[in-house]
Amino acid sequence: MMADPEMNTSNLSHHHNNPSSWVLFATLFLSSLSFSLSDPRITEAGLYCGTAKAPLKANYIPSFTKEMESLSQLVTNQNWGTHFVNTSGSSIPIYGFAQCFKDLSNTDCLLCYAASRTKIPRCLPSVSARIYLDGCFLRYDNYSFYAEVSDPLRDTVNCTSQHGTVVDKTERLKLEEGVGRVVETVTNRALAKGGGFAVGEVEGVYALAQCWNTIGSDGCRECLRKAGKEVRGCLPKKDGRALNAGCYLRYSTNKFYNEDGDTDGKNGFLRRGGVIVAEVLAAAAILVLSLSASYVAFTKLTRIKKENNNVGQISSSITKSSLNYKYETLEKATDYFNSSRKIGQGGAGSVFKGILPNGKVVAVKRLIFNNRQWVDEFFNEVNLISGIEHKNLVKLLGCSIEGPESLLVYEYLPKKSLDQFIFEKNRTQILNWKQRFNIILGTAEGLAYLHQGTKIRIIHRDIKSGNVLLDENLTPKIADFGLARCFGADKSHLSTGIAGTLGYMAPEYLIRGQLTDKADVYSFGVLVLEVVTGRRNNVFREDSGSLLQTVWKLYRSNTLTEAVDPCLGDDYPATEASRVFQIGLLCTQASASLRPSMSQVVFMLINSNEDVPTPNQPPFLNTGMLDSDSSIKSYSTNSFISNALKKIGASSYSYSESSCSRNSDGPSRSEESIVQV
Repeated sequence: MMADPEMNTSNLSHHHNNPSSWVLFATLFLSSLSFSLSDPRITEAGLYCGTAKAPLKANYIPSFTKEMESLSQLVTNQNWGTHFVNTSGSSIPIYGFAQCFKDLSNTDCLLCYAASRTKIPRCLPSVSARIYLDGCFLRYDNYSFYAEVSDPLRDTVNCTSQHGTVVDKTERLKLEEGVGRVVETVTNRALAKGGGFAVGEVEGVYALAQCWNTIGSDGCRECLRKAGKEVRGCLPKKDGRALNAGCYLRYSTNKFYNEDGDTDGKNGFLRRGGVIVAEVLAAAAILVLSLSASYVAFTKLTRIKKENNNVGQISSSITKSSLNYKYETLEKATDYFNSSRKIGQGGAGSVFKGILPNGKVVAVKRLIFNNRQWVDEFFNEVNLISGIEHKNLVKLLGCSIEGPESLLVYEYLPKKSLDQFIFEKNRTQILNWKQRFNIILGTAEGLAYLHQGTKIRIIHRDIKSGNVLLDENLTPKIADFGLARCFGADKSHLSTGIAGTLGYMAPEYLIRGQLTDKADVYSFGVLVLEVVTGRRNNVFREDSGSLLQTVWKLYRSNTLTEAVDPCLGDDYPATEASRVFQIGLLCTQASASLRPSMSQVVFMLINSNEDVPTPNQPPFLNTGMLDSDSSIKSYSTNSFISNALKKIGASSYSYSESSCSRNSDGPSRSEESIVQV
């Protein structure tokens, strides 16, 4: 039976093959097996936005972010979930649903869900939307749609195929036959198992069927039968997807699902056969183990290098340079990546404290990507920062590429990242005003160097408190150049794929993909406001709204000092704090042309006697919550953009804001929880 939408289900998990059995029969049946790497499958298959819009005064955005936060927790616990929210003050209810496909691990599921919830806000302020990724599904609407099996208006197919189209008539007939049989196979398996999920392969054609947990077995049967007929319309394309209200069905000539999803058929036979072979060849276990391990490592490296045609050349140059470290050396330096040595976790991998043979302490970044994105980010970071040095930039000491995974080696900064000093509830050290000002100034100097101090302009794209590290003297150093981009001085902007952290991305970059150095200026402005207030930009407070909104309102009423972190008490220069706030607001102007350059920011911070231009209203404000005269000098945008921009005040982590609070005359800021998009 399918799971009831209101019932909790146990965590989905994979049953991995017995290691000894796998190793023993791997050598004998090598040609029958494929070694697949974990893949969250975040390719977008379809995004559909409803036509009905939420009115500006409906308080819809806070409700939406709470809904996404609640779904995030359910997905974390059980890989799927439904949730309903009807927050006080909002006239529009929000029903949400998220589900990962059953062959994804919990880690891949979380990655897939994170990707879907950063893309679906493009539909805002629509009160309904659904997004299909190749590994998960996310939907919200203003009515209870959980039992919905089909939607004649929005059910569709996606026949876009990177593998092309079969032209030869014989091959085409063979493909049509294979698609028909494999679709029927996975449909029957999904219904027979009662879990609404199955994968399969017939004559070189692979398929995956997944029903949503809310539609029941009868609904699953109806949806998959309909999807099976629809997806055949993609022929003779080598890849096709049916995207229905109650299910997802895909076929392809390339295997796209995870190995653990295939629990029947050929692989099941191989596993059972592996037990027999293990008993017969037990005496050869050690030899086979060595051969298999070598083969897996060789296959992994070969696959990466084959996928990325520039790896060989760059690898060779790195190996011959002073940047190269032996993998074994770094492995031992980190005590074989012992969890006790882990000092950080980023989007591209984990960071470990390492001690080299000469006693030097370093930070080793262990990259997790094994695809094109992995190669791009790895070499981007190596190429960009290996040739530059600045007191406010983290120094790259070297890297390793010849081992089973790639590693980056940086200078070790014992104080870790800035966010731990200004946001952590149980802080061991509270930064005073002078320290905060110096951190803001140093970060500005580092960015100014990236933008104008090198031969080519470097745009970091991910400036935030977590990417500003502190040394023993609390000197700030900008880190994590994996998303950085560079272009010549003759180019005014670069249109590129969106990347970065929600809440810090400039409006022109988020909406149009237009990237200039002013995108970093915007992110820096947000950072400035966070450092001075001790409050994350990603927290939305119902009494005052976002951080930008709060600071802007206080600026308009000439009471900016009320926004200063209460942990500072009265121990700060009020005039200088107000000036820094004004610079932060100037950097977060909605129009990129109104923002200063980073060199101008440095000048304004150093020269306190110079006038700071008057800032205009920043974006992302719900003008209905402001005073009637607060829109004077505000940047004019159309309603679509102004609403769409509200979506970026979000993050995927939980925390408490500040352990400090003002006296009874001021607002308390303890225990403010994140809302996420």
